Amino acid sequence: MAADLPEHYQEHLDAFQFIKDVPVDWDDTKVLNAEIGKYVTIARKDKNSEDWFIGSLTNESERELEITLDFLEEGLEYEAIIYQDGENAHYETNPTAYEIKRVRVNSKTHLKIQLVKGGGAAIHIKNK
Repeated sequence: MAADLPEHYQEHLDAFQFIKDVPVDWDDTKVLNAEIGKYVTIARKDKNSEDWFIGSLTNESERELEITLDFLEEGLEYEAIIYQDGENAHYETNPTAYEIKRVRVNSKTHLKIQLVKGGGAAIHIKNK
C-alpha cells in the first residue's frame, strides 16, 4: 500500500519492487523480535514458493536490530534483498532516503539492521 499521488513516487520505483513481489497468501508467520510500542520484526513465508518476506519497524527511537534467520532451511543458500533506511533518513526531515542491497544468507546468518527514528526495513529472501 502506498498512500500519496503516483507522481511523488516516480524517483523511487526501484523500492516498489518489494511491494510487487509480496504475495497475498502465507504459509507461515514468525515474530522474530518485538517490544510492544517500540519495535517489531515479522517474517512470513509465501504459500506458493520458498520465499520469505520480513518487515521491521521502530518507533521514534533509532535502533539496531539483529535478525536471526534460523527459520530458513538448513544447508540452503539464499539471496536477501534488503530495502532499508538510508544513512541520512529521518521520518520528519528526510523520509524518502533509502538504500537497497543484496546479500547471501543461510540459516546461520544474523543480519544487523539499522533503523532510524520512525524507520523500518523490508527484506525479500529468495532461495538461490
